[in-house]
Amino acid sequence: MKSVKAIIILSFLIFFSGKHLAQTDTVKVEKKKTVSTYRRARTASIMSAVLPGAGQVYNKKYWKVPIIYAGLGGFGYLFYVNQERFSYYSKNLKAEYDDDASTINETGYSGTQLQTLKADYRKTRDLGIIGCAVFYALNILDANVDAHLTTFDVSDDLSLQIKPYSNFYSFNNNSGIQNGIAIHLNFK
Repeated sequence: MKSVKAIIILSFLIFFSGKHLAQTDTVKVEKKKTVSTYRRARTASIMSAVLPGAGQVYNKKYWKVPIIYAGLGGFGYLFYVNQERFSYYSKNLKAEYDDDASTINETGYSGTQLQTLKADYRKTRDLGIIGCAVFYALNILDANVDAHLTTFDVSDDLSLQIKPYSNFYSFNNNSGIQNGIAIHLNFK
């Protein structure tokens, strides 16, 4: 009798401990996938922060790199050109109002016109700085989001169809046609 109880208790312990170990292994595998996804996203973000476009190359989205460099280059050029013009008009404005005969205003503009031009070029220069900063931040954000979405399942199990809708109706001696758009969402 004691041996039967011992066998039952022993088999009970073995059964539940084996099931517990199997669940633990499954949790560890799922946790490993999640951790590797976050590490991949972090790596892509750091690479894009150090060298713009490197995170996109890491994610194998090579076509995004020219877009990033075109945006940064365009805003950088906007900054550079407007900084040159800002400096030029600042120098001439200073020459207009100082009492030194050796410095002259080369532009032919009056002092108020030079102040207006200087302010306009400063605004555009600042827009170039802000554009570069925003494009740089979007580069990092894009690398991070793209790395997170590499594990996203894009299968045919979920589909969205938008079709035109037309229906003939007759109600209380009135008839007509209903037209519209039908949206079908399919889960397979």
